[in-house]
Amino acid sequence: MRLISTIREKCRACYTCVRECPAKAICISGGQAEVIPDRCIGCGNCVRVCSQNAKQVLSSIGEFHHAIDSGADVAAVVAPSFPVDFSHLDPRRFVGMIRALGFKYVNEVSFGADLVADRYRKLVEREEDHQYIATNCPAVMGFVERYYPASTGSLAPIVSPMVATARVLKRLHGDNLKIIFIGPCIAKKAEVYGDYSPSELDAALTFVELSELFTQQGITSETVEPSDFDPPHGGLGMLFPISRGLLQAADVSEDLLSGDIVAADGRRDFVEAIREFDSGDLDVKLLEVLACNGCIMGPGMSCKDPLFRRRSRVSHYARQKLLEIDTEQWHRDMEAFEDLSLQREFAMPYRIQNLYSSLYSPMFSDIDLRRQFSLDDQQTPMPSEDSLAKILNRMGKYTPEDELNCGACGYDSCREHAIAIYKGLAEIEMCLPFTIEQLRRTVGELDLSHKQLASTQQALMQSEKLASMGQLAAGVAHEVNNPLGVVLMYSHILLDECQTDSKLFNDLKMIVEQADRCKKIVSNLLDFARENRVVLLPADIRQLIEGALKALPAPPNVAVEFVNEMDSSMADLDKDQITQVITNLISNAYAAMEEHGGKLTVRTFGNEYQVGFQVRDTGVGIARENMRKLFTPFFTTKKMGKGTGLGLAVSYGIVKMHRGDIQVESNADPAAGPTGTMFTVTLPRQPKQT
Repeated sequence: MRLISTIREKCRACYTCVRECPAKAICISGGQAEVIPDRCIGCGNCVRVCSQNAKQVLSSIGEFHHAIDSGADVAAVVAPSFPVDFSHLDPRRFVGMIRALGFKYVNEVSFGADLVADRYRKLVEREEDHQYIATNCPAVMGFVERYYPASTGSLAPIVSPMVATARVLKRLHGDNLKIIFIGPCIAKKAEVYGDYSPSELDAALTFVELSELFTQQGITSETVEPSDFDPPHGGLGMLFPISRGLLQAADVSEDLLSGDIVAADGRRDFVEAIREFDSGDLDVKLLEVLACNGCIMGPGMSCKDPLFRRRSRVSHYARQKLLEIDTEQWHRDMEAFEDLSLQREFAMPYRIQNLYSSLYSPMFSDIDLRRQFSLDDQQTPMPSEDSLAKILNRMGKYTPEDELNCGACGYDSCREHAIAIYKGLAEIEMCLPFTIEQLRRTVGELDLSHKQLASTQQALMQSEKLASMGQLAAGVAHEVNNPLGVVLMYSHILLDECQTDSKLFNDLKMIVEQADRCKKIVSNLLDFARENRVVLLPADIRQLIEGALKALPAPPNVAVEFVNEMDSSMADLDKDQITQVITNLISNAYAAMEEHGGKLTVRTFGNEYQVGFQVRDTGVGIARENMRKLFTPFFTTKKMGKGTGLGLAVSYGIVKMHRGDIQVESNADPAAGPTGTMFTVTLPRQPKQT
């Protein structure tokens, strides 16, 4: 029977229900929290703590309508915790509203609680050597039967107050009477629909469901006649929903010196108490445990008030009822069954003594309040230390220091989480530190992928730009090259034939110089446009740099430093093309320091897979707005006639053809730090040819 289910659309997988479930009956699968019916004890903690209202309780409204429509007499047995959830209603109006739903009888469970309390008192007095666990809470009974089956024999063989009241009403009104329980407990549904007492009650409604019925049928306190609960009435059994209420009703105390009786309540304490009881560490005659902090905190309520305010309401109602009971009238009602003969004396007012004397009349003392229990062992095998270690390792926990025990997964420790994974109840992704680390790693990988994609896009754009510019440059160069050759030839002939003292000599010399410059520009254009293949041969990049530095003498005001940081500077390169790159970068560095001087630093570096070199100058730097244009053909920051704007574009193409990378860093703002530019070129030692 599935008492509680998950509304998947609402579940946000916050693991709060996992944390609060004492039976660990919540399974995380596919990022959703599912309740395992066989393991669920119906305590309702998951319902109470779910902020998204993603837990749905089995509805008994259908069974209610079936009972009412059957034509048989129907009795409502109401838990004594009702003053908590219906504090806004006068108790007599509240009873009238229940009758308006179609109930012929409305009784309090507190009378059955009095009978049960008397049985517990006799049990404690009679049994000297036997230990018992109180069985008033169905969630506790289910917990012991499922997870501590060895202690099932210690469950007190006494029915709950709900069942006791039902048996009394069957005695009074006949076995055909249909009975519906109304209270704050979800686990009562399992008790009602259980196999051990299929005919005792017909349904169990929560107070939330009762309110829904009032709303559906338009029943309010103004539309009903006030009414009292039907007899038999209860006494101190009205205190049962409060923690330790059983002990006071049974006139037994939790003596701290003798330690014969111990009471515990709440999710953590009741589990710990049963664990110690099962292990033999708790030597008591009676262990009274409640899954909630008293029934006043049951999950079947809509009330949001704190614990002690709820407790005060029940206590206040019980005091008023005990003082208002008409003992003589109650005696006359009970004398119709049998003569009163059982007397009990309590340290309480005389009128209450008379009431309790009547409660345990022979009419009810012979009612069978015994019950039996059946095993429902849900224990699963524990993992070996080796299996546990493997699971912890998968969660990134290799040492005890890695086990943070933060509890974010819903389990008290990392080892408990690992055990739940072994049992198929949890997933590794529930571990928050592990998930955060995975997220960081993924973000890092995505960032790297994004950078690589951006670099590839930039390279593609540059390649397309170079290709289109190359086609244009090739066309222009070919058209200009032939007439330029004629100009060069005749200008050189004229210059050779002209006397140095002639007025035309300087003019001819200017023509020759500019024609030679045009020839160099055309040559660069043809080199830029030509689809050169890379010829890879073993080369020493350190020697290439040293050769370039010798071929390009530094200006007088520029110092040069060469730093080699590689043991092996060999790589498969096209020597001529890489020399052209080195020459272009060194020439640009010299030009940047031509006016104010500075220092040129060339550094080589590498590893097993790459070689590289840096060319750093302390010149004027490159303005930020020009950084994106550096590798654009014909873009130059040099003065007119000093550069073609093709050096860096050609260098970029050569590096990319080597499957390498070229990066630039520069600062042209003295306020931001030392000015200068640094080009970094990295090349694979063995690039793949295409």
